Amino acid sequence: MDNYQIRKELYDAASLYAGFDPADESSYSACYDGHVYADFIASGKRSRDLAVTLPRTLHDHSISDALYRFLGQYDPFNVVGVMGGHAMKRSDLPWRNVAYISKRLTEQGKLMVSGGGPGAMEATHFGAWMAGRSDAEFEQAVEMLLVADTFRDKGWLSSAFRVMERFPQSRFQSLGIPTWLYGHEPSTPFATHIAKYYDNSIREDTILTVAVGGIIFTPGSAGTIQEIFQEAAQDHYKTCEVSSPMAFLGVDFFTKELPVYPFLEDMMARGKYHDLLLSISDEPEDVIREILAFKKEDAIEIHPKV
Repeated sequence: MDNYQIRKELYDAASLYAGFDPADESSYSACYDGHVYADFIASGKRSRDLAVTLPRTLHDHSISDALYRFLGQYDPFNVVGVMGGHAMKRSDLPWRNVAYISKRLTEQGKLMVSGGGPGAMEATHFGAWMAGRSDAEFEQAVEMLLVADTFRDKGWLSSAFRVMERFPQSRFQSLGIPTWLYGHEPSTPFATHIAKYYDNSIREDTILTVAVGGIIFTPGSAGTIQEIFQEAAQDHYKTCEVSSPMAFLGVDFFTKELPVYPFLEDMMARGKYHDLLLSISDEPEDVIREILAFKKEDAIEIHPKV
């Protein structure tokens, strides 16, 4: 069994990308993450060979163990998730809005969680990384990232490492939960703690379950749709004993382009969903207020344990 299969601690940028040289993006294939992904593909994403699946299962179990030990330092009501598309560009206004929201919430003591990949996920962890910095520093860091607009562009990963070098910090944390199933999408190094899984189903359920403080939904596609309804079911059944805020960022997107918001409202009116805490806005400040307004004492009073 390879020694990377069992983890005592979560990954971080240094351990996940050990061997990567930001000056040479081709070095990714020789780094730790590149090696694991290549092995994952070579041995089969859906392998039925016990010699392959058992080490993966043990690895994911050890990651979950490390994850929940890490989360033990946080009140669950201070853990906030962000869901959104991997294709969101760094130059897009929604990317900047997600980063701003994440920065502000991190400064207010929230632990920001995402799927740990590019797009809206990267914006989440970039914002958390830049917490405590001035607006001018935030803008300078964004400008440094614009050399590569998406993860498909040369320099995407290297530019993130350069921003981290230019603006080092050890005060603020964020949690990325990526998967090697989508290993062609590099994990963002801005996440200070990285729980990378082989099994995507465990990873997706974990994100929604740990984010008791609310989920912010940003523009995405099929994966985001799945996560919206998964969260709605979880809140309806109070899997985590409370209903958490579902804050949608993007009025036109979630009412017209992907009209899930009016559908959820209609299902609430018909009694098919109960106790969903829905909100929608184009303004980052509105989203921030919705998340900060959700208080532990109010949630327990409104949604008592049965």
